[in-house]
Parts: sequence; structure tokens; C-alpha cells
Amino acid sequence: MISLKKDQTVSLKKQASFLNKLHFGLGWDPVKKKGFWRSLFSSGSIDLDASCLMLDENGRKIDVVWFAQLKSKCRGVRHCGDNLTGAGDGDDEVILVDLAKIPAEVEYLVFTVNSFRGQTFNNVENAFCRVLNQNNEELVRYELTEQGKHTGIVIATLKRNNGNWDFTAQGYPCTGRTINNMYHDIVKMVVR
Repeated sequence: MISLKKDQTVSLKKQASFLNKLHFGLGWDPVKKKGFWRSLFSSGSIDLDASCLMLDENGRKIDVVWFAQLKSKCRGVRHCGDNLTGAGDGDDEVILVDLAKIPAEVEYLVFTVNSFRGQTFNNVENAFCRVLNQNNEELVRYELTEQGKHTGIVIATLKRNNGNWDFTAQGYPCTGRTINNMYHDIVKMVVR
């Protein structure tokens, strides 16, 4: 397993000789409120939403998977459901990718997280994303440390590279309560 920092890229082919299915996991915790009054009036939950945007080489949207559309039209990307609190250990939300079903015109799979309720990332800690292969082996992990007043983060991308896929840790804050609100920021940050 490789632990990445912002803007680092790794070839998934080098991490596993055969890849056909990927598990993209996202986890987070609400910031523990300090003080009697804060803990008394804090809900202690953060509703973040993992999403995947499928783009062509020019940044044109081909499809999007999020809590309002749990499967891509090609059936190659599937969201496993919405976690409304961030409670518990491990992955809070999971997106499954079947690389064999991804259409040839898809150049980028862009993974994002956003706060539909408008809670900012100042309220989030211990956030991470990770990629596992079809054997449930963790290939890549990226710890998200981007706290601030933003409501979304472009977490990572999978980009085609001569028939293989490269994983890049992005970690770019942006605004928007849904992935659709973040689209223009995503294209500016990812498509180069």
C-alpha cells in the first residue's frame, strides 16, 4: 500500500498486475466539540457525500454517480449508499468501479466529496480516501487534511494512461453542495 500526499500520482498497474474492479472508500469523523455548551448543542454528525464524475479528455461530462444516481449508465460505476453521519470506523461511503465496463471515451474518473447540508470542512477530521483491488487489498491511501470554510473537495482522479490507470491525489477545496455545483471547478483543476 502506498500513502500519497497532495498532487502525487501512482500507476495502479504497478500496484497490482491485474486490475478489473476497484473499491473507492471514503471515511471521515465529525470534529469533537470542546467545552460543555458546544458538546451539548452539537449534533455530532457530518453528512458528506462521495461522488464520481466521468469526463472525456476535454472535460465534457459523460456521466455522474452520486446519492441521487447510484449507478452509471454503463454500469461501470456504482455508489453503495449515503451515510448521513460519518459515524463508525472504516469507509463511510463506497463507490465501486468495474474498469472493464468504463467506456473508451472516459478519460477521467474524478472522485469528490461535498457537504449537501452546507457544513464546512472545519467540522471534519480524520478524513481519508483509499483504493482497494478486487482482492480487497488496499493499493493507495490518501489522508485528507484540507480543513476550511469550503463545502467540497476534489479528492482524487483515475486517469487513463496507455491502457492503464493512474491515481492522483488531488485534495483541492471548492464550493458547492453537490457534485453538479462543483463541475466547473473540477474541470479547471483536473483537465490539463
